[in-house]
Order: sequence, then structure tokens, then C-alpha cells
Amino acid sequence: MRWFLSFLFLSFLAVVHALSSTGNRLLVILEDETEKSLYSTFWSDLEGRGYTLSFESPKSEQLSLFQHGARAYDHLLVFPPKSKGFGPSLTPKAVLDFMNKEGNVLLALSGKSSTPSAISSLLIELDLHLSSDRSAFVVDHFNYDTVSASEKHDVLVVPRPGPLRPDTKAYFSGEGVLAMPRAVPQTLGSDSPLVAPVLRAPVTAYSYNPKDDSGSMEEVYATGSQLALVSTMQSRNSARFTVLGSVESLEDKWFSATVKTPSDEEQTQTVNREFAKQLTAWTFKETGVLKVGKIEHYLAEDPADLNPQIYRIKNDIVFNMEVSEYEYDGYVPFELPSEDALQLEFSMLSPFHRLALQPTRKTDNSTVYSAAFTTPDQHGIFSFRVDYKRPFLTNVEEKHEVTVRHFAHDEYPRSWEISGGWVWIAGLWAVIGGFIAFVLVWLYSEPPSAKTKKTQ
Repeated sequence: MRWFLSFLFLSFLAVVHALSSTGNRLLVILEDETEKSLYSTFWSDLEGRGYTLSFESPKSEQLSLFQHGARAYDHLLVFPPKSKGFGPSLTPKAVLDFMNKEGNVLLALSGKSSTPSAISSLLIELDLHLSSDRSAFVVDHFNYDTVSASEKHDVLVVPRPGPLRPDTKAYFSGEGVLAMPRAVPQTLGSDSPLVAPVLRAPVTAYSYNPKDDSGSMEEVYATGSQLALVSTMQSRNSARFTVLGSVESLEDKWFSATVKTPSDEEQTQTVNREFAKQLTAWTFKETGVLKVGKIEHYLAEDPADLNPQIYRIKNDIVFNMEVSEYEYDGYVPFELPSEDALQLEFSMLSPFHRLALQPTRKTDNSTVYSAAFTTPDQHGIFSFRVDYKRPFLTNVEEKHEVTVRHFAHDEYPRSWEISGGWVWIAGLWAVIGGFIAFVLVWLYSEPPSAKTKKTQ
């Protein structure tokens, strides 16, 4: 009986505890231990989703992101330090090495203190930029909380973000408003396809340093939607890095606070808690993780012969690929956004075919995408390529090589099967028939020999 109850308890935990697709070891860098109680709800939510939290000070001598050359943790959550920087275990190079081993990082900033230069150096490597004035934060005189920031206007009240583009999935959207106290602004590099904003500042916001006594607003770092309050970077190996401009937004008091802007008639409850869940879920790979399952290609007339290594020119081929998406506790069928396409390339040096893969059927945890085409009239080494890269989704890169050969001698169509060859066949037999007729006429139409009369 005891064994049976233990089995039911473990089964219950397996159902309700959603783990990251890459692991549940989370390292939290928190310099001031007394501030831990400010985020008790946040810690409770993470532990409720199955994470094992390890708290360390950045100055700890035992702190290390690696053990025996491998990651010692699966995820890293960094809170802003009180001192000028982090210890030797959290240098920009160490964090980048952690990401190169597919570790995920959530970096929280605060406008209450100056941002260390080590953080600025790290963000520059990722094409994320902070103001040269490291004590600046975002101020808005039209979208602020009149309850808590009636004078300083440094607690921004912004609506929950929507989809980045029509062809991207919305992992952070929803109803309600967010409170972002003293948020550190960021700007994104324009040339990098790896960075994406999650939450932008309102158009009336700007970057401001209260320590600047000049009061001049002629040289402003950036304004309006140029400023990002929350931004992300997903590397080519699908490691994720998120910058949260306001660490105070994770505090218990803002998880259940009521805010009111100057244009509102009534106070509104914040949805910071739900947004924090969405943000950490994406960063720690609970959402937006794609997995390619079974890949099959075969001749249309012979579906039983799967994945042959050699095809012939002008063969009819069918290509199938299973794609799943991880959502909190398991893989589910992947659904493409309405204006997006998953494409297949059949290429040698350049694509001969570029086709949109269409969903044909679903399994318990995947969607099967298919395409049918005819191999080109060109022999050589070809490859099936699927290269799908979208913001907020892990990269899909698949390549499978096959050989395309010429027709064999006995595979060419007979001459009489080609309607265009009938003229030449008729001409050939006309020549043969004419020659035979000529020979027959020549042989059987010899004139009789004339008799000569001899005279004496």
C-alpha cells in the first residue's frame, strides 16, 4: 500500500511539475542575501515548475559555471550587483562560454544603481547596447503610476506586449498591464537577426539620469519605441539570453499591485506575475523549443522503400518531416503561424526546388509536414534542406544528401512511344522500302537480249 501511494505521489509530481526541455538546474546570482525575501513569490513559482534553485554570491570562491568541462548548471539568473562588478567566475567570457555550451541566461537590471561596465561589455558582445550614462533609467510623464510615482514618474505602466511580427508566435502576449519600476533602457543592433525586443517603451518615454544636474535634454540617448524594456538574443546554437530592464518588477509587491495612469479612471491590477512566468519559461526553454522527429523521403510509386540513397532524374518524390514543439511539460504538434511557411529546398550548389511544406497529418505529439516534387533533369549530389529560423523559436537545420543519376539504357522510352519520333521512323522505313523496291525492280525488269544476225 505504501509503495502504491508513493507511486501515485511521484506520478502527480510528474504531471504538475513542468521541467525545462534542457534541465532544471538554475543558478541564481544574488549578492545581497537580505533581498531574497522580496522575491519569495517568484522563487516559489520557479520551484513549483520543477526548478532546483541554487543561490550564490558573485564574490563566492566556490562559484563556477562549469565542472569537469561541462555545464554545472542548465540556466543562469543574474540579479544586479551592489558593487562595481561580478567576481572572476562571471566575466563576460565565462558567460559567453556558458552560452556556447547551450546554457540559458536571464539578466536583470535596475535603475537604482549604476550598471557595471562588465555587464555593458557583455551586452555589446550580443549586439545589445546600454546608455553610456550607466545610471540612466526610463521616465514617462504620460504612462506612469500615479499611486507610487506621482512625482518622479519612474514607474512605467505599459500594456502587455503582442506578437513581434505576423509570422512569429506570441509567447508573451495577453491582457492586462505591466508595472516596470526604474527600468534600464536598451537598444538593439539593427544588423543582427538574432536579437529581438519583447517589450518596448511607450512613444512618450525617454532615458533620464537624475544625477545629471544640468537639466539639459538636448542630447538624449534614445526615446520612445527606440528603447526596449525587455529584449532577447537567441544564439545560433539556440542558447537564449534575456535582458529584463527592471528587476523590481519581479518583487512580490508588484506581482499583486494596483496601478493607475493619468488617463485611467480606475486602478488596474498588474499582470507582472504571469508575464514573469512567460519570460522565464521562454528563457529557460519551456516554450518555443522545436524538435524534428522522423524524416522520410521516397518514390511516389513505391512508398515502402524509405529514404533511398539514389534517385533517378524525373522521379516523383514525396518528403515528410515530423516537427514538435515543447510547451511547459511535453512536446505537442507544432502549428505554423498563419503568415509563415516551413520550406524545403532540393539543392545542389543552388536550389532547384524551393517548396512550402504543408501539414498533412498529426500524431500524438507532432505535426507531419509534406511536399511532393519531381527531381530535375540534372544528375549529381543533391540534398534535402530545411532551414527554419524565426524569433523566439529554436533553429531547425536539417540536411540529407542523396544521389540523382541518369536514365539507365533500358529505362529510356522506346522510339515508337514518342509521338514526335513517328516522322523519323516513317522516313527510315520509307528509305528501306524504297531501296528494296528499287532492288526488286532492278533484278526483275532486265530487258530481253537482242539477237544479232550474222552476215557473210
